[in-house]
Amino acid sequence: MKIVNIHQYCLRLPLVTPFKTSYGQLETKAFDLLILEDELGNQGIGELVSFERADYIEETIDMSRSVIQNELIPRLFDLEFSHPAEIWSAFKHTQGNFMAKSAVETAVWDLYARRLNVPLQKIFSADRSSIPVGVSIGVHENVGDLLATAKSYVEQGYQRIKLKITPGNDLVPLQALRKEYPEIQLMADANSAYTLRDLPLFQQMDTLALAMIEQPFHPRDYVDHAMLQKQIKTAVCLDENIRTLEDVRTAHALGSCRAINLKIPRVGGITEALKIAEFCQRNELLVWLGGMFESGVGRALNLHFASQNCFTFPGDLSAFDRYFHDDIVEPKATINNGQLAVPDQPGIGVIWQEEQLLNYSYDKKTYVKK
Repeated sequence: MKIVNIHQYCLRLPLVTPFKTSYGQLETKAFDLLILEDELGNQGIGELVSFERADYIEETIDMSRSVIQNELIPRLFDLEFSHPAEIWSAFKHTQGNFMAKSAVETAVWDLYARRLNVPLQKIFSADRSSIPVGVSIGVHENVGDLLATAKSYVEQGYQRIKLKITPGNDLVPLQALRKEYPEIQLMADANSAYTLRDLPLFQQMDTLALAMIEQPFHPRDYVDHAMLQKQIKTAVCLDENIRTLEDVRTAHALGSCRAINLKIPRVGGITEALKIAEFCQRNELLVWLGGMFESGVGRALNLHFASQNCFTFPGDLSAFDRYFHDDIVEPKATINNGQLAVPDQPGIGVIWQEEQLLNYSYDKKTYVKK
């Protein structure tokens, strides 16, 4: 199997409403799509989801683009391979830059499954046709507005609520949500905005029967997360900390968490994500799939991956209209009874639409194997 040409589209989709976290406010989502073609004319697509600012992690979309163009594409063109897992090894000499690697690697997985004419989930020995999903809600300054927003999602069937919290806007909105929805799976996501000095606050949260508290402390902090986990009953979940299987092993050995938010782009692609999911299952760590404001390409990939039996907790895999007015693929993901269908066509099961690509793209590059 050889890759002979690559089309790279740079796009931007406006969000339905601004999304606020402790990092700031997002109003549009910039992303790239990479369409790879093999020597037989088969195509696969991957999504580059890095943010424009180095706030969530250090890798920005401009950095990712540079690494893809100058390091990953030349290496890919020189490679002849039989399985997508070989891409991970081919890229190992490029340190970090996991989102850049994932954009290319996941496109190869899609191409591989399309070449075999099977849905991608079959490669993972998964067969669930739909999966339960949750919704992530940004910071709201007004509790009434928050409850109205939550009500609209609960009525649509979302089975879990994740609330973004920031210092000074945390306990009160969580208490309001728990009072309004005493039975729903509710969790808080701090995006590294707190320190161990906030232990009394987390002990108060411990009375709310939260499913978990996600990423309370610094993204490279394992020790204080472990100290917090020892002093509260609620599970601590790590997100930004987790880039590799070694990070998960470290967290597990230190007792830093009881749950892992696994994001395929943040760990460099499917090959590493599969290893992490297997480790979590073997060591009784709850693992669930997070989202990165993906378009329909990344969302379809996530749905296939999350259809594995090890994923039992509703992930951040919302319907397309949770974040965007439009999408660039068909079929568009829509929620039905709190579930999203796993696309059943070959590969990730969606087809990118040329009209939408052109409508939302502001640049395009083509790379051809020499």
